[in-house]
Amino acid sequence: MRPPHRTQKPITTLVPALASPAIAAPPAKRDRAPKSHRSGRSRIVLYSHDTMGLGHKRRNLLIAQALGCAGLDADILLISGMGEANAMPAAAGIDTLTLPALSKLSDGQYQSRRLNLELQEIVKLRSQLILATIKNFRPDVLIVDNVPRGAVRELDATLEYIRCHLPTRCVLGLRDVLDTPAAVRRDWHRAESMAAIRRYYDTVWIYGDPAIYDPRREYRFPVDIAAKMRPVGYLDPRTRHSSAAAHNQIQQLGLPGVGAACPKDNRELVLCQVGGGQDGSALAAAFAQATFPASVVGVLLTGPFMPAEAQQRLRLLAQTNPRLHLVDYLAEPTLLLKQASRVVAMGGYNTTCEILAYQKPALVVPRVSPRQEQWIRADRLHRHDLIDVLHPTHLSPQALTDWIHQPLPARSAGGASVNLNGLDNLVADLQRLLVVATLPSPQAS
Repeated sequence: MRPPHRTQKPITTLVPALASPAIAAPPAKRDRAPKSHRSGRSRIVLYSHDTMGLGHKRRNLLIAQALGCAGLDADILLISGMGEANAMPAAAGIDTLTLPALSKLSDGQYQSRRLNLELQEIVKLRSQLILATIKNFRPDVLIVDNVPRGAVRELDATLEYIRCHLPTRCVLGLRDVLDTPAAVRRDWHRAESMAAIRRYYDTVWIYGDPAIYDPRREYRFPVDIAAKMRPVGYLDPRTRHSSAAAHNQIQQLGLPGVGAACPKDNRELVLCQVGGGQDGSALAAAFAQATFPASVVGVLLTGPFMPAEAQQRLRLLAQTNPRLHLVDYLAEPTLLLKQASRVVAMGGYNTTCEILAYQKPALVVPRVSPRQEQWIRADRLHRHDLIDVLHPTHLSPQALTDWIHQPLPARSAGGASVNLNGLDNLVADLQRLLVVATLPSPQAS
């Protein structure tokens, strides 16, 4: 295995022109007069299916916050499958509708997370709630995260209603990497995603930098689909709003060198993040058994969804290591990441953006099942010398120990850069969509 150490290179934020052509012509809809809301404010809905972890929800909330701060004079409603979303800070003009929760199994199948309902029952319930919300809220723009037809096609009725009855503009937001090309072709064919994009979506935002990974080229999308795709850049989490309660939560941890708790404590903090935690037990256990240098304090953020048995094993391990601190959940984990000297993490989209934005030396141990998304992302970033990567088959306490004991990489003045201006670019694109949403739609043929 290639040694994970490398020289950390600085990251600059680029503001390029959006990479694809002007917004494609909207799908044909029935001729109708444009609507105007009584308040005169625009209305935006962001949907995320939220069946695994908090990643989709946190990405949509970050986008909502950026839109709320952009002077759009808009009311923004997030439709989420995570009740935990309501605990996240949101400004005035932003609210959340929580759907009954689904969960995704290790084989990629879905089931009801809490209610004793069959999959067909809970999907029907969620679908009807979404449709009723769209009918009554009548958004100017609908932004769908990652899955063109929603989880188990729960958006089909809503998308068809919009096409036939509303001038709502529909946007699909895709992260930089979806999966291997073969898996994307298989899954998108099975879900009829291409047909959905052609029929319902005005544009597709790609939350990534095509210099790192360009899904239009990697997945060989048809020309008409690729023409709708606009790589906007990675989403910069440094603009995320943090509540006073989130800051207090960090202070109450009493960690050495964090905040004002111990200002003279100059020990290094190494942070291990495993996302929501449901599939992070192996990385968490390896980190808990790693040997830290005398100048290092290890903090393991287990996530709210780690199984109870795994949490119990970690607590037993922590009892034998006074320099290991366990934290089960933080409302805003970036507040802790900012304080860390280095990071060990899985390779989810949001965590990766945080590592890039805060320029943290990082060892990423990505998930490789049921999707290879995290591995592909980590491998590409490693090729650009932006992170270190360790395949999970090589994960062990000794491998983490070796990496943690390496000297911190020196900062260099040159090197790779990555586009972190996704939020600014998507705000600009959304402003154009809001103008288009006030125009009459063409007559359906």
